[in-house]
Amino acid sequence: MKKISLRGSNGLISALSIAIVLAVVPKIASAQAESGSAGTGGVEAIFQNIIDVLNVLIYFKIGGENGIPFIVLWLIAGGIFFTLRMGFINIRGFKHAIDVVRGKFDDDEDEGDVSHFQALAAALSGTVGIGNIAGVAIAIRMGGPGAAFWMTVAGFLGMSSKFAECTLGQKFRIIKPDGTVGGGPMYYLSRGLSSIGMSRFGKGLGVLYAISCAIATMGAGNMFQANQAYAAVSNVLPFFENFAWLFGIILIAIVGLVIIGGIERIGSVAGILVPVMAVIYTIACVWVMLVKFTSIPAAIGTIVTSAFNPQAVAGGAIGAIIIGFQRAVFSNEAGIGSAAIAHSAARTDEPVREGIVALLEPFIDTMFICNLTAIVIVLTGVYADPNSIDLDGAQLSAASFETIIGWFPLVIAVAGFLFAISTMISWSYYGQLAWAYLFGDRTVNIYKVLFLLCGFIGTIINLDLVLEFSDIVLLAMSLPNLLGCVLLSGVVAKELNSYMSRLQSGEMLAENEEVREPVLK
Repeated sequence: MKKISLRGSNGLISALSIAIVLAVVPKIASAQAESGSAGTGGVEAIFQNIIDVLNVLIYFKIGGENGIPFIVLWLIAGGIFFTLRMGFINIRGFKHAIDVVRGKFDDDEDEGDVSHFQALAAALSGTVGIGNIAGVAIAIRMGGPGAAFWMTVAGFLGMSSKFAECTLGQKFRIIKPDGTVGGGPMYYLSRGLSSIGMSRFGKGLGVLYAISCAIATMGAGNMFQANQAYAAVSNVLPFFENFAWLFGIILIAIVGLVIIGGIERIGSVAGILVPVMAVIYTIACVWVMLVKFTSIPAAIGTIVTSAFNPQAVAGGAIGAIIIGFQRAVFSNEAGIGSAAIAHSAARTDEPVREGIVALLEPFIDTMFICNLTAIVIVLTGVYADPNSIDLDGAQLSAASFETIIGWFPLVIAVAGFLFAISTMISWSYYGQLAWAYLFGDRTVNIYKVLFLLCGFIGTIINLDLVLEFSDIVLLAMSLPNLLGCVLLSGVVAKELNSYMSRLQSGEMLAENEEVREPVLK
């Protein structure tokens, strides 16, 4: 897609689109403020009807009422398949991934928009976010502490899924006439399957994925982020409790200004925000764990034993597995293909190299940060306190930290707000590419208006509806994506074997040194 800037008519149209949003939203907000909760009733009824239909089409269960939703089984099967098919790349490729991110194999002459690190940061800004604060709390509230264990399992398997999809994103990306990159599942489904004689089927899957992606960006990467950012901020600033609409306007105004930039702008913003936010949050988690150091073994024991305890949660151990995998995918996005869009823009001529970088995301997001949150919540015991039964999401996490660090809910509010912004920025980019794939670059401003409107709606309707809608549309992305990735797994395996052979022989480092050697001697 074309770079979106403030230069020329394209930038003017973008600015006008955002101006329209900021003109229309206050009118909606005014109506909502005047009518109170009744003002959101109509919107919530519409979303409930949509959810009811999607539940029938996508979220049906295998094994009866107490069975596992097909879409969750699909994700589990995909993670296991790619872990085995790629020879446990999630383990053997880990050290190399660190070397690549450190810049050991960077080449500025390669085609692409951003560096390996920027691509990782841009993708992490879509994964490391409010889900690490609120998503884990929701998982524990709904599925008990054992859900955190299954989130970890899902993260481990998801490393392999993400490797496969991001390798394909690089291999089948296109470089447009203006030098920008078009990539992601839409392209590797259509172009990749065409390369193995499944052209018509691939084009159909590509269109299906683009449709599901454009819709999903409105939910998980937008409405949920806005909803939980509002919950975190209103928790420490009670003023906003009766002015959700005002918070919504502030949030979409900020996001609207940033998404005028293209992927390079997103990469630079994410490169600054995400590491800072992750470090601050990690330090706080470690602080709580140090204070409660002697209780850590018992907390970990509770998480592990609850994962296999049939009495731990409604639906038993199966319920904990379902909730754990749902929240893990919601957090790290492995298997749904979104990260392949960001990684396709990385400067490299080695698709496997970028796939190996991408496998770090589920590790950082789920196996590390989400586990820190889970241990803090279980250590403090707030989740089991009858007086905290009404707390959920970001508010439950804040209450857990508050037992040790009285002022930390304020940090949660700031971090939650920044996490939400960075995630919304990245997901808006994913959605713009999906929209452009379907309708062309010139219509992408329509998408941006819809995206900002949905972000506003997310702040004024209840969490249950936002969460249910976001879950369904997000997981739906895995249907065409994983099917295509499985069909193309032979291509990925062949690329991986070739890459590892060259890496182990030392040929790759020798090539890299030649590129960096000065021209003048």
